[in-house]
Amino acid sequence: MKPPTCLLLARLAIALVVIWNIQCAFAFLFWPDRFAARFELSSASGEAAVRGVGLLFLMWNIPYAVALIHPLRHRISLFEATAMQAIGLLGETLILISLPPGHGILYASLMRFIIFDGAGLVLLLLAIWFVHRAALPGSSNRML
Repeated sequence: MKPPTCLLLARLAIALVVIWNIQCAFAFLFWPDRFAARFELSSASGEAAVRGVGLLFLMWNIPYAVALIHPLRHRISLFEATAMQAIGLLGETLILISLPPGHGILYASLMRFIIFDGAGLVLLLLAIWFVHRAALPGSSNRML
């Protein structure tokens, strides 16, 4: 596979994760009332907590966006985004297994995040693989 094709595929994988993250961030920021109950939260404080998570999604998305600009030149950002994704997945899994019985709604929400972050991690690892392929010795990555 030629380096430009590898970089295009890496960008596509990263873009999917960026789009998912931003979509989730905007949903949490603009319609927190739709999500607060899914985290067993209520009233203005629950909506504020959901908005805070939406804001964090936007903040955390910076290395993803930098990696999207040029995954080969900004490999460090791609590695940072992948590490962040893995930490999120691990943390959500630990929260899920420590959840006491009787929290079915919260359990379902955590499972959605685990699936969401697991898929994102797979896409980012795939992007790293494509970037590695683009940077192999002998590839003409001067123009990339």
